[in-house]
Amino acid sequence: MNSPLASSTPSSIATPAAEDFDAVLKGGGYAILPQFGVIDANGDDAATFLHSQLTNDIQHLDVTGARLSGYCSPKGRLLASFLTWKTGDTIRMLLSKDVQAGVQKRLSMFVLRAKAKLTDDSDKLLVVGLAGDVRGALARVFDALPDGVHVKVDDPAGTLIRVPDAHGRLRYLWVGPKAAVEAKLASLGDALKPVSPAVWDWLDIRAGEPRIIHAVSEQFVPQMVNYDVLGGVNFKKGCYPGQEIVARSQYRGTIKRRTALASVAAGLDVARPGAELFHSDDPGQPCGMIVNAAAAPEGGVDLLAEIKLAALESGSVHLGAADGPTLRILPLPYALPAEA
Repeated sequence: MNSPLASSTPSSIATPAAEDFDAVLKGGGYAILPQFGVIDANGDDAATFLHSQLTNDIQHLDVTGARLSGYCSPKGRLLASFLTWKTGDTIRMLLSKDVQAGVQKRLSMFVLRAKAKLTDDSDKLLVVGLAGDVRGALARVFDALPDGVHVKVDDPAGTLIRVPDAHGRLRYLWVGPKAAVEAKLASLGDALKPVSPAVWDWLDIRAGEPRIIHAVSEQFVPQMVNYDVLGGVNFKKGCYPGQEIVARSQYRGTIKRRTALASVAAGLDVARPGAELFHSDDPGQPCGMIVNAAAAPEGGVDLLAEIKLAALESGSVHLGAADGPTLRILPLPYALPAEA
């Protein structure tokens, strides 16, 4: 079932050129990322308000770091996922563009008397992903570069955040005023190659970091997409929508589904977010769902798929039906906890 927050605009289906993949795998490249939107929160109560709504600790967010977080329905299902950080007095939330309007409207309904205002600043900002051998180029723009994952630096040219490596390549997100970022990017044209934004989608998948887009909004509790492992849930903070269900799943050992990294010999028209998966031994009911998918350099599609843990123990997992294309399960770049 599609979430009421879903946009009716379909996701673009893109297969990058081979040279786009080569740029980030053999050199350095950047992609302007229209698939992301930005919600800015301002006001004396902005941090307190978001702390009461999101799965992570926003109240104690410092100026040197960024955090993953989620926004859940009362049933504990993720409506959206964010990368969240502070820049000046603003708390900035990066999320999938196709759920932004609905999420912002829903959050704004609960501001009530809090001194907080949410604004869509996507048109004022440029979101850029950089991957590969990019540190030398970035050092020409920023006085210092963040070394740890989810560490950030601020500069007049914007915020630079180190995000998890993918396929052994360094990655950074650069978010800043559109004109300033465009000018700086132009000066780096001799060092970095512009690539398709779909390359960034593939890198996110290889990093094992799911993104909640409209096709899968309201389908998963955070643990199903490994957000507890990725640091997107703080289990010591106070209440937020769905918190009781998320906590119960964590502490009662009821996590029977996780997100796996996989590849499949199929096209993006069928290996798409929201597509159901079936196990060879149980063809009558789905065993999982694709969360994110992107064209892979070697052909076919790489994907993140939420799957019953039992379905990964034996037999095979297939796309669309029990006799559909077979998923090849790949190792995640991080370890999952042993489930009871």
